[in-house]
Amino acid sequence: MTDCERPSGVGIIAIDIYFPAQYVDQLDLEKFDGVDEGKYTIGLGQKRMGIATDREDIHALCLTVVNNLMDKAGIAWKDIGRLEVGTETIIDKSKSIKTVLLQLWDKYDPNGERDMEGIDTINACYGGTSALFNAVNWIESSAWDGRYALVVMGDIAIYGPGNGRPTSGAGAVAMIIGPDAPFALERGTRSTYAENAYDFYKPELHREYPYIDGHLSVSCYLKALDRCYSLFCSKSEKRVSDVQRHSLKSMDYMLFHCPYVKLVQKSLARLGYLDFTRADSSNEHPDLESFRGLKTEESYGNRDLDKVIGSIFKSDYKCKTESSTLVSSHVGNMYTASLYACLCSLILHQKSSDLAGKRLGMFSYGSGLVASMFALRATENVAAIEKMAKILSHVPRRLETRIQRSAEFFHEALDYRDKTAHQGSFIPKASLEELSPGTWYLVSVDEKHRRKYERRV
Repeated sequence: MTDCERPSGVGIIAIDIYFPAQYVDQLDLEKFDGVDEGKYTIGLGQKRMGIATDREDIHALCLTVVNNLMDKAGIAWKDIGRLEVGTETIIDKSKSIKTVLLQLWDKYDPNGERDMEGIDTINACYGGTSALFNAVNWIESSAWDGRYALVVMGDIAIYGPGNGRPTSGAGAVAMIIGPDAPFALERGTRSTYAENAYDFYKPELHREYPYIDGHLSVSCYLKALDRCYSLFCSKSEKRVSDVQRHSLKSMDYMLFHCPYVKLVQKSLARLGYLDFTRADSSNEHPDLESFRGLKTEESYGNRDLDKVIGSIFKSDYKCKTESSTLVSSHVGNMYTASLYACLCSLILHQKSSDLAGKRLGMFSYGSGLVASMFALRATENVAAIEKMAKILSHVPRRLETRIQRSAEFFHEALDYRDKTAHQGSFIPKASLEELSPGTWYLVSVDEKHRRKYERRV
């Protein structure tokens, strides 16, 4: 294949999401935890949170979402030439989740050659984006053999007792990547920022709970957003012949990594504020002039600034971002899958005709830290977007038919998972009746920590 034959329009051809069949209401958590009413529902912007029982570890989540997507996408298992996984939920320090997923190929493509590149990528919530970039780079490279790539990302987010626990959650997303995609990655504008930070990390390999500095984590997130956006704008402006200034107006939709909805609201407003600071002068937002000389470090956590920009850019949030947060507000944090759960939500809640031809900004953040901003260009082919939406059509009903659990059940489930997640000679205790048909689940862990899975029919 020559350079002139390189594929174009490489991006997301199909996407599906999976989340557990049980949830806890954030209102119940507020009451149980004895916090002020609205702390989680208004302060965090969350409504419900998914709960993964001991039947669903990270392997089970990924097995389920891959099987479900491949069942619906109409692509043969043998036509997957690269399999990439992004996660920070680690079961084994050596064996990858990718190798566990290959049992699906044993079932659906038993005579396959298993000529399939790719492996797991780990860095907090950023691993899914890195997996996506790897898949796209492969298809655009001389190594591509004409087949599709499959990208899987998922996590079980749990925290010890305290302020972080209401931002827990669980879920997984799978995407098929190929050329002439309904949502193609824009070339030449992708930006990345990375540095060494201890805002969130998991040094105790025998435990599930992270160390987290909440205030530092938010500052790191916003700092990475600033840096990525500045570079993204610069690259975008170089691609426009008339040197038009890039701004939020250049994006039809703007999606963010979503640990909780309130941070996304703050992030969208932050981009509006950055547009203001990048301009030499502006008559558009006179209420912001008093903040023009504010140092960057002083702007993080500045409540007066947050209040003003939150009000000014409220309509932008509603138009460009709000519909992308609806799934996350009911499922919670999915770490690596979070940004792409927002994409699923957008496809579901916007008319396909309204998405056609649009430009989507995407911001991905992973603590520690690595972050990227990139753009997706939606096809003008409405039917192709409608096909993607059809794959996701199960989501609204699934959200509403989940089993509600008490706040006490939620706390006990997280603590039990922390104690047993790395245990050998283990038999899960949760009932299979709580799992939806088609869900893969953990059967047992033997004395050598070998795990056995089956799919509920």
